[in-house]
Amino acid sequence: MQIKEPLVSVVIPCYNHEDFVQHSVQSVIDQTYKNIELIIIDDGSKDGSVAKIEEMVALCEQRFVRFQVRSRPNKGLSTTLNEAIEWCEGKYVALLASDDIILEHKTQVQVDFLEKNQVITAVCGGVELIDQYNNLIKVKLKPEKTYSFEEIIMHRFELPAATQMIRRDALIEVNGFNPDIVLEDWYMWLKLSQIGKIHYMNQVLALYRQHDTNFSKNSEKMWQGRIEVLDCFRDSKHYPKAIKRVRWLNARAAYMNSKNDKAKFLWELFKERPFKTLNMIAINEPLKKLKNRS
Repeated sequence: MQIKEPLVSVVIPCYNHEDFVQHSVQSVIDQTYKNIELIIIDDGSKDGSVAKIEEMVALCEQRFVRFQVRSRPNKGLSTTLNEAIEWCEGKYVALLASDDIILEHKTQVQVDFLEKNQVITAVCGGVELIDQYNNLIKVKLKPEKTYSFEEIIMHRFELPAATQMIRRDALIEVNGFNPDIVLEDWYMWLKLSQIGKIHYMNQVLALYRQHDTNFSKNSEKMWQGRIEVLDCFRDSKHYPKAIKRVRWLNARAAYMNSKNDKAKFLWELFKERPFKTLNMIAINEPLKKLKNRS
């Protein structure tokens, strides 16, 4: 007797991605794994995203065992994800940004891995970075690894959001996403690693798109978001070291990006980690001078 493959719920939250959302949806349609439900929620887009999604409804209804598409006023990413999770019926949930693309083998290899490794709560993998025109920027692929809570809270991890697949019962156990957190992926990795293990597969599974409207381009929100995430884990024994490291990472990024306030950020760096700051200057400043000469 043939064993039915477990249902996988793919969720695409969309906001102002009229140029990219059809590529994301098509990549789910093209999955070699068949037992998929697709849930798309447009979070109050102000561009033509909804029209682009509607153009693909017939294809989606034909391809997926269950298909839902909703459009409503903007409520934010985390609220949108929680809404979608409530509708999901799959054993596994894969969250996909509406500007990213998954490779056709992704769902199959991740389901196979999770079915064989019951202690793993979530799995990710490598990515190819692409620009807004689908041109390859670079490949990011790390060795196979299972991450602990300590490694994740210390910000020593590689878990690209575009490649994730998570057990639905684990998402429910940790009560989904926190609507007050902007770095929803790091927050979720921390919550999930408290109840299970998170694994990184040494395979490229998705294309992560870099463009001017990426949240990661908003440096100040990213830096503040790191602090907000850690504030949710103040009771952890790792918190003191983690907050010290994140403050240093934020100050280092600000120092590297700043044109006018380098002295200010350099002082912030020195206060947090004096010896590491001196080492950074010793390495980076000669490289800058060499670059300026060339």
